[in-house]
Amino acid sequence: MSATAVEGPDFVALQVRDVPAAAAFFEERLGLRRAPASPPGAVVFATSPIAFAVREPLPGVDLTGDARPGLGVALWLRTPDAGAVRERLLAADTPDVGPLQDSPFGPMFSFTGPEGYRLTVYGG
Repeated sequence: MSATAVEGPDFVALQVRDVPAAAAFFEERLGLRRAPASPPGAVVFATSPIAFAVREPLPGVDLTGDARPGLGVALWLRTPDAGAVRERLLAADTPDVGPLQDSPFGPMFSFTGPEGYRLTVYGG
């Protein structure tokens, strides 16, 4: 058995039904920029320190009907100013934007993103 250990998350991708709409949401409402290249069926963003993408569902993943993608997954997005991002989402009529709260990581809030994913933004 190898003594090599996993170092931690290096890439995060949300599986979505509508890749162009999800990509537009992250670009227009959260200000992410697309990476120079993306594989077919996905949009990769130039995020740091961990790469982030939206992609078509993998074989065997069923997102039809009332399936809520990401149930049980907590995805936190870092920003220098959570309050400003929250105001931008409210101005864009983003559904279900929660109140700004204190957390061990600084100000934070949660909201419902593309296709029902629950996302948290923190920092400031």
